[in-house]
Amino acid sequence: QAPESFPPLRNEAAVRVLRGRMKGIQGHCNSCYMDAALFSLFSCTSVLDSMLFKPFPLCDRNVQSILRDEIVNPLRKDGFVNARSVMHLREQLTEKGRCSSFTNAEKDPEEFLNLIMQYILGIEPLLKLQSGGRKEQDCYCYQIFMDKQEDLVVPDVQQLVEHSFLSSNLKLVEIPSCFIIQMPRFGKDYKMFSKIIPSLELDITDLLLNSPRECCLCGDVATLECS
Repeated sequence: QAPESFPPLRNEAAVRVLRGRMKGIQGHCNSCYMDAALFSLFSCTSVLDSMLFKPFPLCDRNVQSILRDEIVNPLRKDGFVNARSVMHLREQLTEKGRCSSFTNAEKDPEEFLNLIMQYILGIEPLLKLQSGGRKEQDCYCYQIFMDKQEDLVVPDVQQLVEHSFLSSNLKLVEIPSCFIIQMPRFGKDYKMFSKIIPSLELDITDLLLNSPRECCLCGDVATLECS
């Protein structure tokens, strides 16, 4: 365990610490969904570090300390987390959660995030969405759903998010402090896209509800939107 706290890895330090054999989070017993989620959330960004330190009203401090001291700090310090540490977290989630199979079965990342953010740590939802003018929905992450697009062979994240929001008639009610996006998931035999290019920046201008935008014809503030 690493008792101190370490900042997220950036630039050359990220390459030096995270590249090579025996790097990342070691997988064991269908843990890939959790390994990938934890690596994405904490290895190179501090946007969710409040999960590690903040004493939320409903926060389980034991789970918080396991997450911080056995997973995130070793990942940032040495670039490696062994499977025992992740299993320790999975055992705690099984004990305190609503599902008995967190230690052996593969789960959807959204199920894991909802459990640890809402029920274990008591964090407020990160996203507010509205669909077709109906009531707002609160959630912690957004999973991309979309039909096959023939013109998208090797898409980037920006394209996938825009297509998904458009097809579902969704809007962001406000700018999120953190926008966790789950890529399209399919089985071993079929994948909609063989590759997805990461978008290093995400433009959410057209995804925001009631956001003032420029008319593409005259340049004034737009009053109508064509999907």
